[in-house]
Amino acid sequence: MNPVITGRVLRTRRETLSLRVDGRTFTVCVVTVLALLAVMTVTLTTGEYPLSVGEVLGAVTGAGEGAADFIVNTLRMPRLLTAVLVGAALAASGAILQGLTRNSLGSPDIIGFNNGAATGALTAIIVVGGSMYQVAIGALLGAVITALLIYLFSFTRGVQGFRFVLIGIGLNALALAVNSYLITRANLYDALSAQAWLLGSVNGRGWEHVTAAALALAVLLPLALYHSRALAMMELGDDSAKALGVGVQRSRAVLIVTSVLLAAFATAAAGPIAFVALAAPQLARRLTRSSPGLVSSALMGALLLAAGDLLIQRMFPTAQLPVGTATGCLGGLYLIWLLASEWRGKARYA
Repeated sequence: MNPVITGRVLRTRRETLSLRVDGRTFTVCVVTVLALLAVMTVTLTTGEYPLSVGEVLGAVTGAGEGAADFIVNTLRMPRLLTAVLVGAALAASGAILQGLTRNSLGSPDIIGFNNGAATGALTAIIVVGGSMYQVAIGALLGAVITALLIYLFSFTRGVQGFRFVLIGIGLNALALAVNSYLITRANLYDALSAQAWLLGSVNGRGWEHVTAAALALAVLLPLALYHSRALAMMELGDDSAKALGVGVQRSRAVLIVTSVLLAAFATAAAGPIAFVALAAPQLARRLTRSSPGLVSSALMGALLLAAGDLLIQRMFPTAQLPVGTATGCLGGLYLIWLLASEWRGKARYA
């Protein structure tokens, strides 16, 4: 996966600050934001109880009537914002990992972060019988432990992207096996709860989920953006990055921790939603025709998950299917296409 760096660099007079601005990337981000706003508007105004834009705005500003206020602020808005924030967190996590590994398959759901988080959450649900907060803490611990194991097993005079991905895929399979074992040992009620959680869903999410995801993004995304220059340099290769003054191992460790925590908080809020972290950075890359920026990837992830949840709500209004079923189906087709295109590219140059 070769990086493409384009755009114009804006600097202050004394060159104390600089910012690279790419016209195409800026346009893609603006269009993505407009599409996301359109999806949010449709989500809030349509459904079993249709509302006008004015009624939605009134409910948001605190001037709405009882029914509209309940529908917007209790039912629709928390679910929508959870989808937006979780999608952004997963996509940013995927963009970081794909940049670090220089591999299109470098994604928290492929490498094992999501399923490691699921192992921690299932342990809290089935073994401890924990509350929502204990499940969230279990998911965080599971993701961190999984990432630490992958990092330690792949560390040989530094961490190589290809080795990191392979070991992550192996631990992902192991986490899946542990998750299946935990479900078989649970009673019927806990097994059903665990299986529903494993599908990944934003159904019934409240403001506490929105708050947790928003705080995670508010802290972790600026940290990732601060190290985005180092990430771009490392896409050129470790030797090139070192020659440009990047502390490769330190920056890689910080970025891996940031990616893990983004994926862990997203999984704690909505369960292990598949393929958003894999697909969103790649779609952003193809639209911007450059290395996937964290902002463009996050916006794309928010759009994909919000649109996927809207689609599944309107197609199956009575079933209340989890959004993970939609991302799983579409993501599986995308993964087949991605692997096929990678194979054709390698065969062309063989």
